[in-house]
Amino acid sequence: MILQLAFVLTAIIIGARLGGIGLGVMGGVGLGILTFAFGLQPTAPPIDVMLMIAAVISAASCMQAAGGLDYMVKLAEKLLRKNPSHVTILSPIVTYLFTFVAGTGHVAYSVLPVIAEVATETKIRPERPLGIAVIASQQAITASPISAATVALLGLLAGFDITLFDILKITIPATIIGVLVGALFSMKVGKELVDDPEYQKRLAEGYFNSKKIEIKDVHNRRNAMISVLIFILATAFIVFFGSFDGMRPTFLIDGETVTLGMSAIIEIVMLSAAALILLITKTDGIKATQGSVFPAGMQAVIAIFGIAWMGDTFLQGNMGQLTESIEGLVRQMPWLFGIALFIMSILLYSQAATVRALMPLGIALGISPYMLIAMFPAVNGYFFIPNYPTVVAAINFDRTGTTKIGKYVLNHSFMMPGLVSTVVAIALGLLFIQIF
Repeated sequence: MILQLAFVLTAIIIGARLGGIGLGVMGGVGLGILTFAFGLQPTAPPIDVMLMIAAVISAASCMQAAGGLDYMVKLAEKLLRKNPSHVTILSPIVTYLFTFVAGTGHVAYSVLPVIAEVATETKIRPERPLGIAVIASQQAITASPISAATVALLGLLAGFDITLFDILKITIPATIIGVLVGALFSMKVGKELVDDPEYQKRLAEGYFNSKKIEIKDVHNRRNAMISVLIFILATAFIVFFGSFDGMRPTFLIDGETVTLGMSAIIEIVMLSAAALILLITKTDGIKATQGSVFPAGMQAVIAIFGIAWMGDTFLQGNMGQLTESIEGLVRQMPWLFGIALFIMSILLYSQAATVRALMPLGIALGISPYMLIAMFPAVNGYFFIPNYPTVVAAINFDRTGTTKIGKYVLNHSFMMPGLVSTVVAIALGLLFIQIF
């Protein structure tokens, strides 16, 4: 089992370094070794999760192609420029809402340069709003009803009579408060911008000019607004059906009444939303595949395909030994499983892949499903090593040089807001499961 685990971790580490679809395809290599070298029987691939993500990404990509994301970014820019002195508090709220609506943190790219410029113009250290804004875009993944991670968790907990509303009523307030606490801590990070030596050096070198970065107006505002409205309505329908089982269609199969599963509802609703956006706004379907959302989403599908399949196969093949060796310890101290989720997310660079790889073990160990929901934000640990795309983008957008990777790598601009937000969110989650 230890030798198998070594191959699994090696595949994960190499896949993460390859980037893109590397994580998924290396999962295939690890699965091949487990199957052909160790004789483990492959489990069923996570088809439902992959199809749900594909459906959500299809709708989000169509919204982007119709100008919906650009419209949202323009609204965010107006908000930030009207309240520049509050940019450290408003920026994470904006990126949180973007991710919450779209289900992917990659939508934050478009608003990061605006945050950097507004902060610089106001002489606020850009590291402060940029650091927590990136973290907020990650935390919102575990609160979004249509994110791949939430969908994966819902699928795993379906057997416990857990609804989507049961997850969201814990994760939404926990992550929002966690992000706001992180923002308050961020307001005191580093020296004031005018006193920062790197900024003073760049200012003296003439690095800055009077030119402002502004987002262009949306070409067809009507179509953009329609696409956003359709997408939000589709998300609302999913939350509605996920919260009230009695509203879902039922079928009589072999004399038993069967309720339509949430996976099928998400797929139907989101594919329909994508179609409506294309039809009503007359957007070219090819254009939807050429934006930033589609490739990022497809990378998530491939990652879950390979990594989750490999992880499931390893867990099922060694479940007896695993539960026997750590069951007692985890039951006494279930918070240890939260640390395991955090570490695994650092390796996998994906909340959804972490959920599919490790949550089945938590269920097998007998951890309460509500405890697993409370620890759900622990899968947001991939800020720990500062090489995730949104982290790198934020560093590059900050012309003042205050947002950076530290001398010792881990002392970077995202560590403090990331740890504060995650710890607060988990602590509040543990409190909320007692209240609710």
